[in-house]
This record gives sequence, structure tokens and C-alpha cells, in this order.
Amino acid sequence: MSAIPPLIAVLVLGSALLHATWNVLLRSGADRLWSITVMSLMSGAVAMVAVFVVPMPAAASWPYAVVSGLLQIGYCLFLVWAYEKGELGQVFPIARGVAPLLVALGAAALAGERLSILAWTGLALVSSGILGLSLGRERLAAHPTLLALASGGFIAAYMVCDGIGVRLSGHPIGYFAWMSVAQAAPMPLAYFAIRRRWPAVRPDRETAKALGGGAISMVAYGVVVWAMAGALIAKVSGLRETSILFATILAALFLKERFTARRGVCAVLITAGALLLAS
Repeated sequence: MSAIPPLIAVLVLGSALLHATWNVLLRSGADRLWSITVMSLMSGAVAMVAVFVVPMPAAASWPYAVVSGLLQIGYCLFLVWAYEKGELGQVFPIARGVAPLLVALGAAALAGERLSILAWTGLALVSSGILGLSLGRERLAAHPTLLALASGGFIAAYMVCDGIGVRLSGHPIGYFAWMSVAQAAPMPLAYFAIRRRWPAVRPDRETAKALGGGAISMVAYGVVVWAMAGALIAKVSGLRETSILFATILAALFLKERFTARRGVCAVLITAGALLLAS
């Protein structure tokens, strides 16, 4: 499992675009905690149907599916809190950019993966891009920066967890379905713990956006989990984070965020590093 096969690379790049898209939908939501809860419920509902028709994953993968689901809840909450304080073009690159660094370290420690000098060069570029977004006059404030970095930590943890779990499962689609259920089922409880009420689903534009975002996010990460069954976890993670460049462009187009020279250069650095990681 060295270089990523071309078909997998193309699918993961498509997943990166989808991932940036659902983050635009989330960031544009009026109530982001409600939006991400509804997104999770949408993914969970589709996954619940799938578990009745796809093969059951091997028992050895079950703990990984459960732990990944819980880690993704942590990611969702910290991402929402970061978006409450910062723009998509600031939060997203930091959260997604730190993930390949941590995934590479986690995959080396827990899955025995080793990266080439070229891949480590990619990690250095990713780090430079993150540092550039974290410093200067346009930098994100300390609190949302920490929230974005925490989000990146959760991303890395659940990706390494899923990379190991899907390989043990014997059935990537079955593993992904059960993992999605494990993530979605507790999400309303997390919402209730924060808001002291249950998430109400209303027949309006916000609900339509959240349901669409949930469907997009499920396809986006499903491709990634499937890819990690046959390619190095760190390389898939790095290629997926080309979503940073997509998100920077989409934020300028649809959220009317400033596309400054600093953001552009940093996004390109992070994306170039991610591509080197995947090579």
C-alpha cells in the first residue's frame, strides 16, 4: 500500500469537494448546532437502512466503529463552536490542515505505517500553511484557533480509528454503516445536554440545507473509509485535505468571506503538502 491508485485518488478528491460543500452549508446555517445534529440524524437514518442489506463487519472492528462514532461527536461539537467564533476560511484550513500531521503520527504509532521523505516534506508544507493562518494581522483569535485545533485532533483520532477498523471489518461498507449509526444515535443526546431541549425538525429551508448536508457528508466520508481499506491512512488523509482549497474558494463565492493573499497562499501550501502526502 504505497501510492494511492488513480481511481481511489479521483474518488477521494471528489470526496474533498463534497466535504468542503457540506461545511459551507453548516457555516451558513442560522443554528449550527441544530444543523449538524440534523445532518447526523440524516446520515444515521440512511445508515440504519443500509445495515439491513450490507454484510455485518467482523466482530474485531466493532469497538473501532463505536469509538469512532463518539470521536466524531466531539469533532462536530468543537467544529460548531469554532464556526461560532471564526469564518470558514479561517477555521476550516486549521482544523483540516492539522489532521494529516496527527494522522501520520497516529498511523505510524498504531498501524505501523511509514512515510517517505517526500511525504514528510508534505507535512512540513501543511505545518507552514497552518502557521501562516495562525499568525499575522488576519489571524484567527486564540479561542477559535484552539477550538479549530481541537477539531483537527478529533479528525485525526477518528480517521486512524476508522483506518484500523475498516481493515479488520472485512466489509468496508458494512463497517461504515454501523459506524455512522454509532455516531448519529447519541447526537440528539449531546444536543439535549447543551440546549435542554430536543432538536425540532421544521419544514423549512434550514432543514432542507441540513438534510442535504447530511447526505453529502455521508457520501464524502464513506468514500474515505472505503479508500483506507486499501491505501495508507496518512496518504488518504492528506489527499482528502485538498478540501481546504475547495473550502477557501467556496467561502469567498458563497459566504462572501474575504479571499486575501495570506489565505490564498496558506491554502495552497496546505493543499500542496496534502498532495505530497498522497503521492
